[in-house]
Amino acid sequence: MVLKVFGSPVSTCTGRVLACMEELGLKYELVPVDLSTGEHKRPPHIDRNPFGQIPALQDGDLVLFESRVITRYLVRKYGKATDLLKENSFIDSVAVDQWMEAESQHFNGPVSALVFQHLFLPIFFGGKTDEKVVAAEVEKLGKVLAVYEAKLSKTQFLAGDFYSLADLHHLSYGHYLITSTPHGSLINSYPHVKAWWDAISSRPASKKVLGQMSFTR
Repeated sequence: MVLKVFGSPVSTCTGRVLACMEELGLKYELVPVDLSTGEHKRPPHIDRNPFGQIPALQDGDLVLFESRVITRYLVRKYGKATDLLKENSFIDSVAVDQWMEAESQHFNGPVSALVFQHLFLPIFFGGKTDEKVVAAEVEKLGKVLAVYEAKLSKTQFLAGDFYSLADLHHLSYGHYLITSTPHGSLINSYPHVKAWWDAISSRPASKKVLGQMSFTR
């Protein structure tokens, strides 16, 4: 049975799931959900994700929402050989958990705000970038990346000298930060962060998914 992902290739959260599936070599069908018509807010999609968001995953009779939950599910069920969660090592698995949490609690907030201000707000809502908000979020993200720089000066990837979901979870928003905002220099200004970003974004699975993530202004 082919896995179904309900979402959009330009969605950051959908991209997170697709990058995981590509990394695992899984066969899947991407079922488009049209956000512009509100398809995500009504049946049948609202039955897949009661919060009316994308993506959702269907694996047989099981339906899941929340992209970070979906990636962990996929690795645990289908990706034992890839070990993207390092569950064969208690210490390594805790390190992966810790840096996945760092992504969701520290990196995601400022980077998603910057992408919203520069990309989503003007394209989808006809709004104007709020430079005060941008300045505050740039400062926050800079502090997060300074912590990353210190960690990445000691290990190749965030959780250790191995690629994991902790790294993969950064791909979508990192991509839009660099390609669709003026603040990609934040990543480039930290040499170890830049080396890490170059390594994770140049993986074949990453390139395939990120290559589909672009908007026409």
